[in-house]
Amino acid sequence: MSSTPAQHRIRVLIAKPGLDGHDRGAKVVARALRDAGMEVIYTGLRQSPEQIVSAAAQEDVDAIGLSMLSGAHLPICRRVVDLLKEKRIEGVQVFVGGIIPTQDIPELKKLGIAEVFLPGASLQDVVRLVSGAVPAR
Repeated sequence: MSSTPAQHRIRVLIAKPGLDGHDRGAKVVARALRDAGMEVIYTGLRQSPEQIVSAAAQEDVDAIGLSMLSGAHLPICRRVVDLLKEKRIEGVQVFVGGIIPTQDIPELKKLGIAEVFLPGASLQDVVRLVSGAVPAR
């Protein structure tokens, strides 16, 4: 039996908030993170911020990835970040991907979003962000 503790496997929740029903990008990102050795929980379509944060708490995740195409990214991200604070869920990195107007990116970052990935973003960049920003437990 080894006396060294087991290495923490990064846990990432991937969610599709809002009414948009297109989840191909979310599934591609989920697979890339899984292939990089992370444990990925995909919540499915049309999740509310409350459902996302509840799942994040239950699953004890290190990061939350939100995939959005609906144009509701600012209020949804604001609500997710606010709920994480209200529930005192700390250290969870939130990143966003999808159709996001570039003029909204500074506001998202001000809210606490770690990164915004636009169409054509490298999957390696997503993996690097999550693996580099999540501390070992």
